[in-house]
Amino acid sequence: MSYNLLKGKRGIIFGALNEQSIAWKIAERAVEEGAQILLTNTPVALRLGAINKLAEQCDAIVVPSDATSVEDLRNLVDKALEYFGGKIDFVLHAVGMSPNVRKNIPYEAIDYNNFFKTMDISALSFHKLMQTLYENDAMAEYGSVVALSYLAAQRTVEGYSDMAEAKAMLESIARSFGAIYARKCKVRVNTVSQSPTLTTAGQGIAGMGDMYDYTDALSPLGNASADECADYVITLFSDLTRKVTMQNLYHDGGFSSMGVAASVIEAFKRGKE
Repeated sequence: MSYNLLKGKRGIIFGALNEQSIAWKIAERAVEEGAQILLTNTPVALRLGAINKLAEQCDAIVVPSDATSVEDLRNLVDKALEYFGGKIDFVLHAVGMSPNVRKNIPYEAIDYNNFFKTMDISALSFHKLMQTLYENDAMAEYGSVVALSYLAAQRTVEGYSDMAEAKAMLESIARSFGAIYARKCKVRVNTVSQSPTLTTAGQGIAGMGDMYDYTDALSPLGNASADECADYVITLFSDLTRKVTMQNLYHDGGFSSMGVAASVIEAFKRGKE
């Protein structure tokens, strides 16, 4: 059901790869709610994914952009302002990748060159993006910038490796840049800490299936799906959340507030029998 929450708004969506992607779902919902969007991803991701299908479905254009490249980001913002014929109302940063995780390098034997790449791709790119938007005065008043995060920024999740540090930095950037952006331009900056989600990227994490089952069992409302995440992010793009900024917002069925659940204890006991 559409509520026209984004009627007349214009936004950039980073990170849609295929129909499993949270960014893909958010792009679809944004258009359903009346928005005009521009899609972007790295040139490699554009070749490997199905973003052109999404662009056709959403009547959107695709602009290749490496989120770690300031030059690419400047070109992207210029193209967006030209395409929209005005300022940008919302931006989704759904960008993250760890070479250490992809190569199954354990945390205690981490490759530091890979670690720097993880931080650049998954966190510093968020600062580069907002700095580019800020310098170009590209965001509309009460515009909204949202990045996707994860609980490992606050708690240890074995197997998540250096992505945990990247998410912690991502959330810190949201607070630091968010204060400046709100005070000077009335732009909101938030992160959404989503449940484990069976996306293409998520399934690349060792033990993801078991972790998904565990959090689903411990969460009072169960894991939040990609579609439900899209619904939530749309509210953050909308005018309904005009005074919400610098927050890390948990969207995880209550998992982040849980300590012990009777159902999990029972399953543990059965496993010992």
